[in-house]
Amino acid sequence: MILRRFNVRVYGLLVNEHDQILVADELIRGKYTTKFPGGGLELGEGLIDGLIREFQEECGVQVVVEDHYYTTDFFVPSDFDDESQVISVYYRCSCPAWPQIRTSQKKFDFVVKPGLDAEAFRWVPMADLDLETDVNLPIDRVVVDKLIEGHHKVGFRVPNQ
Repeated sequence: MILRRFNVRVYGLLVNEHDQILVADELIRGKYTTKFPGGGLELGEGLIDGLIREFQEECGVQVVVEDHYYTTDFFVPSDFDDESQVISVYYRCSCPAWPQIRTSQKKFDFVVKPGLDAEAFRWVPMADLDLETDVNLPIDRVVVDKLIEGHHKVGFRVPNQ
């Protein structure tokens, strides 16, 4: 593997009033992945603007980015590009319109069309959040570990909710 570029990603941690966190089930380049909502930063775009755009594109809602939660602090090669190193930035978000997000209770609840990516969203209770089953990507697993630790200590609450 010869690394040639950084892949900067930005993700939102959105917790609703029922103490559930939003996750995205996706089929990306033939791989089934569960991650947090968000995605790649576009050239010329700031992190917060990128996260707001991603939520608008993926969920059809406007989020308020509340505060920074975590930035990758270890080396992670991309699961989808052998020449990229991934750097992910996570923010806590709020969204008054969260009930408008189309979600399912079933994992990977989408129609697979040959050659196309697919995406669906689910709410996972914070009390049931599981490091091994709720996300696939290595950086997301670090974030879930931090969320579980924080939730058990003081509760994870998003400001202004």
